[in-house]
Amino acid sequence: MTDPAATPPADATAALVLASGRVIWGRGLGAAGRTVGEVCFNTSMTGYQEILTDPSYAGQIITFTFPHIGNVGTNEADIETTTIAARGLIMREDITDPSNYRATRHLDAWLKSRGLIGIAGVDTRALTRLIRDEGAPTGVLVHAPDGNFDLAAMTTEAKAWPGLEGMDLAKDVSCRQSYGWDETTWTFAPDGYGKQEKPEYNVVAVDYGAKRNILRCLAASGCKVTVLPANATADDVLRHKPDGVFLSNGPGDPAATGVYSVPMIQEVIKREVPLFGICLGHQMLALAIGGKTKKMGKGHRGANHPVKDLKTGKVEITSQNHGFEVIPESLPADAEVTHVSLFDGSNEGLKLKSKPVFSVQYHPEASPGPSDSHYLFDRFVDLMATKKKKSAA
Repeated sequence: MTDPAATPPADATAALVLASGRVIWGRGLGAAGRTVGEVCFNTSMTGYQEILTDPSYAGQIITFTFPHIGNVGTNEADIETTTIAARGLIMREDITDPSNYRATRHLDAWLKSRGLIGIAGVDTRALTRLIRDEGAPTGVLVHAPDGNFDLAAMTTEAKAWPGLEGMDLAKDVSCRQSYGWDETTWTFAPDGYGKQEKPEYNVVAVDYGAKRNILRCLAASGCKVTVLPANATADDVLRHKPDGVFLSNGPGDPAATGVYSVPMIQEVIKREVPLFGICLGHQMLALAIGGKTKKMGKGHRGANHPVKDLKTGKVEITSQNHGFEVIPESLPADAEVTHVSLFDGSNEGLKLKSKPVFSVQYHPEASPGPSDSHYLFDRFVDLMATKKKKSAA
């Protein structure tokens, strides 16, 4: 890391300039161009394609702490959304040739086809320590094959970027109109995704930046899934007569998205429709019941986060991607904290004592990550089954 006046190394074709003025040189990959965003880090060892296509990364440049990114190539089956929301990626090593029977394209070619900018040759351990100690900085990432960089302009742009607080990014990554989803999770035999043809439950999923594998898990749990945009009203949701409502993951400041989403959630809770929220959906639920959220210093991003279920005492290893957190002390008396992070003690889950409503901060669909938390989809189904029995009685 050097100061803005430094001369770039002879082989430098990319640079990351932080708002502090620090300059990190490297070798460009993917698309040529310029991007600005919050620089974060992800500790996952696998699943880089799912990470890069996770809509929750809107507005962010991802530092991969694992050094070998790209070694299994890419394919069109493992993407979580068709439109990439992440702003860029930072890597330690150059991309190697793919070595996987499912690979159809080299990662560099895949990045170029999607206009995503990357940099390799970075001391990602040093950058991760900086983020850990000082918080997630704003950065401008430039891939310039000709080696020409305007560091002063890049520094000015980084300083001027407002950051994620106050940003409603869910509206940018959400679907624009409703659609149905019946694809189930991937299996080796037969090789590929299945189809839910005999659903038992009717679920409305509100899309704040939903990953495909979350929708697949709902379908695999016996649900007919109707996906609605983030700005769906209570009338939009309830006219489908759902057995349950799902609040998805997503990016940005929950308080900003809550301006239009909280009233919908409050009405769903009032009607006592079973409700399950994850990630941003968890934070939106907390706001809807009177709680508060705040920005975290470095956030949780990776597939190795230990979370304790306070009811069972079980510790599950979870997949996470969030930069805001629920303040547990702000929750009302009817809310019970159900899960906590064993990394930093932050809130990881809640439920209402008087309503069939619960949520978790992490991504239980495991894409990428461990499958320890798949039981949460069963819990959601159990709530819908119980409500159906009461309604039929």
